[in-house]
Amino acid sequence: MHNILDYIIWRGDLSFECDKLNELDKLIFARMSYLPFSEINFKEKETIKDLSLKFLNVSKEKFLWPFDDKLIELLGESNRFKNLLVSDYVEIMDIEAEKQYASITIHLPENKKFISFRGTDSTIVGWKEDFNMSFLYNIPSQLEAVKYLNKIGKKYSNTSLILGGHSKGGNVAVYAGIYADEEIKTRIEEIINAEGPGFSENVINDEKYTKIKNRIKTYIPQESIIGRILEHQEDYIVIRSNQKGILQHDIYSWEVGPTFLIQIKEVTRESQIMNNLTNEWFHSTTPESRERVINVLYDILANSDVKKTSDIPKAILKNTKVVLNNFKNINDDDKKEVEKMIKQIMELIKNIVKDEIEINAPKFKINKVQ
Repeated sequence: MHNILDYIIWRGDLSFECDKLNELDKLIFARMSYLPFSEINFKEKETIKDLSLKFLNVSKEKFLWPFDDKLIELLGESNRFKNLLVSDYVEIMDIEAEKQYASITIHLPENKKFISFRGTDSTIVGWKEDFNMSFLYNIPSQLEAVKYLNKIGKKYSNTSLILGGHSKGGNVAVYAGIYADEEIKTRIEEIINAEGPGFSENVINDEKYTKIKNRIKTYIPQESIIGRILEHQEDYIVIRSNQKGILQHDIYSWEVGPTFLIQIKEVTRESQIMNNLTNEWFHSTTPESRERVINVLYDILANSDVKKTSDIPKAILKNTKVVLNNFKNINDDDKKEVEKMIKQIMELIKNIVKDEIEINAPKFKINKVQ
C-alpha cells in the first residue's frame, strides 16, 4: 500500500524530459498549496529546493496535515521537482467576510503553469465557508480564485494552464475554470478536483460549466463523503484508499502505482448511503433555513471561544455550560429552526436505514407444513 510519498522516492530521479507529467505529479502540485507559506520568508519566485530548506525550520505543528512536511522535504531532494519554480503566493484570511483562501503557481516544463488552490484549513472560518456552499450561489474563495486565475493568465500569457486542488481547493479550481475570462479559459488543459464538493444546480446548469466539463478530472476515494456533497455532472474516478470513512479524505491514504492512482470500479454502499442522505437533506430544506441554522451554530461556537475545528471537542467538554447557555440565549425562532432541522435530519437517517434494511434483508421461503 504505497502513496505519493513513495512515488517521489521511486521516480524522483527522473526528469520531466525523461518521464512526462502524470496524474501523480498533478496530485502533488494540487497538494502543495497547503504548505504553510506564511511561516517562511517567501520571495516572489523560488525553487522547490530553496523552499524545502526554509520549511525545515518550520515546526511540524504549523503544517496542516501530517506528512505535508515530509512531502516538501522529499520534493526538495528529488531531481524531478527540486528546480521547479513556485511563485505568486497569495493567502487571505478574512473573518468578517468568512473567507479562507490560498493559492500558488508552479512553473512546469513545456511552457505550462500549474495553479494550485488550497482546501479548507483547520480554522472554524474555513469550515464555515464550506458550509456556506449549502445556501450561497458562490462563496468568497470561489470569487477570489477566478480573480487569481485571470491575473496569472494575463501575467504569464501564451502559456498552457492546469488548475488543481484538494477538498475545497478542488471546488474553487473548477469554479475558477468555469468563470475565468474566455481567452484564459481556452488555455486551460485540465482541472484536477481531488475530492472537492460539487455545486448548486445554478452552476451545474450554466452553459459555461457544460463547455469546460470534459476538462475536469474528479477523483474520489471509495467511501467518499466530502467529494459527493452537492451536484456533480462530470464523471469521477474512484481511487482505492487504505483508510476508512472520513479519513479517506486524506490523499496520503490514496494508493498509487508507479505513475498512477489505483482505481476501483465504484464507491461503497456506505458512500452511497451518505450521498443519499445529503441529497435528501438539500431537497427537503430551503437555502434560507440552511443559512439560518448554520449561522446560529457558527455563532454558538464562535462565542464559545472556538477558533479551530480541533477546539470543538475540547470546548464542548470544557465549556459545556457556556455552549449550552449560548444555545439557550438564541431567540425562540432560531431555536425552533435548529430543532426542526435536527428532526429532519434524524427522520432522513431513519428512512434511509429502513430502506437499506428492506433492500438488503435476507429473503426466506416458507414451506407449507404437509
